[in-house]
Amino acid sequence: MRFVIVTGMSGAGKRTALKVLEDKGYFCADNIPLPLVEKFAELSVMQEGGHERVALGIDSRTGLEPEAVQTMLERLTGQGISGEILFLDAGDAVLLRRYKETRRSHPMARDARIAEGIAQEREALAFLKRRANYIIDTSTLLTRELRGELEKIFVDSEDYRNIYVTILSFGFKYGIPADSDLVFDVRFLPNPYYVEELRPKTGKDPDVQAYVMQTETAGQFLDKLTDLIEFSLPYYVEEGKNQLVISIGCTGGRHRSVTIAEQLYRRLSEHTEYGVKLEHRDIRD
Repeated sequence: MRFVIVTGMSGAGKRTALKVLEDKGYFCADNIPLPLVEKFAELSVMQEGGHERVALGIDSRTGLEPEAVQTMLERLTGQGISGEILFLDAGDAVLLRRYKETRRSHPMARDARIAEGIAQEREALAFLKRRANYIIDTSTLLTRELRGELEKIFVDSEDYRNIYVTILSFGFKYGIPADSDLVFDVRFLPNPYYVEELRPKTGKDPDVQAYVMQTETAGQFLDKLTDLIEFSLPYYVEEGKNQLVISIGCTGGRHRSVTIAEQLYRRLSEHTEYGVKLEHRDIRD
């Protein structure tokens, strides 16, 4: 039986994850008190026909303690059930915005500010994040993208390296994206803006891409950039990083940066062990 414990920061998407798993044939339950988890697993196995795949949601409201969780996992192992932990995370600013948009109260905030509740919960769940088999940062994920990642791990049983890469094109005249981890300046490449028939187009158009990539320098840069990212990713995973934003910038964010971002995305998408998404921040400006 595959037994998945779904946990993480409140507002990071635990309920959404459980719904996705339920749609894919998992027997799901949420917020069962920790002392009852072992019994729940036992009944799931003993039930007529049994459940091959079970997902259980737990969070800070169940009064999680490191020793209690460790004991629970050891008892499950004793029953022949290997529990996997999926930890859903998101940046503090993202969580705060989500709570303000929904006007919900944070389970650990009580009468305090939401930000204080988020900080307390992050500290309380730090041990679970360290133990997690899978960590998914939902800060920049759409629901369909989260669904795709969950299906890859828990339905298709593909390897997952706990990192999601966002390739983001932007224009320097609008500022560098605040959440960038790596920033690359491609303003040295040929600029389609000065070609009248190419100016209204973007780096998603084939003729613009051909113009930007016409020089040997452009090809060499893309090769070296790809090599750098492919070399670095395993070490980011080893360090425990689960979200990497690679920002590619040119002057206006419509031509050169979009071209390189599109090309880099195609290359990195070949690595199925990593989640990769593409965004163009300033393409319409």
